[in-house]
Amino acid sequence: MSKQPKYGQVADALRREIVEGVYPPGGQLPSEAQLQARFSMSRNTVRAGLKLLVSEGLIRSGQGLNYEVPSHETFELNASRFENLDLPQNGDAYRTDVTNAGRRPHQTFRVELTPAPEYIAERLKTEPGSRTVLRFCHRFVDDVPWSTQATHYPEWLVEKGPRLTEPGDIEEGTTRYLATLGIEQIGYFDEIATRMPTPDEARLLEIGAGVPVLLWTRTGYSNERPIRCTVTTFRGDLNRMNYEIGDLSARSENEPQ
Repeated sequence: MSKQPKYGQVADALRREIVEGVYPPGGQLPSEAQLQARFSMSRNTVRAGLKLLVSEGLIRSGQGLNYEVPSHETFELNASRFENLDLPQNGDAYRTDVTNAGRRPHQTFRVELTPAPEYIAERLKTEPGSRTVLRFCHRFVDDVPWSTQATHYPEWLVEKGPRLTEPGDIEEGTTRYLATLGIEQIGYFDEIATRMPTPDEARLLEIGAGVPVLLWTRTGYSNERPIRCTVTTFRGDLNRMNYEIGDLSARSENEPQ
């Protein structure tokens, strides 16, 4: 006899069927009454199993008491090419990539002078609490929240690049702008992590229960020192990231991107 709670048995069976495609993205699950009959369990037990799947982000409640498998079009980000200044692009990499994918970009900005958090100061090799220019973007793809991007620039860079403090977008992108001033980013170091969202992140990205965020921290370097640290927070259910490393001439164009 299974020691697992009955609602867990309901969740396990439905979870397996979702993974196997019995209920595809956009598909609706049977009603609570139908699930009661199927599992010979009470409505409260069935509902507890469904709530468990909601907390995992596998289903969401629809109209009435119906539940459905979320359907989202995933956006593919090539992190290797995201800041390749040799590639032709109109504006910054975000707008270029989204537009090239046939999607519609939109973003809002906030710019401020702020003390550097300890983890930012460590990466920029400045004293904790020293001032940085924070350029914060809230980005959308087809009006759906896609990511937030917080880029910190050390204060010494402001004298050389005063446009960093402008409240709006820098049309050509900050990396290209700095390069025109002789401050060229010649390398970067990436860190990737996942976790559950903070309340603010869940609000800004409209994240449902059980959906994690992907954190992409990129520290950019000139030939002398770090010049910026960018933390991008993605919705875990809407994004995939890939890299290109080495000679890929043997890779078929038809392979998964």
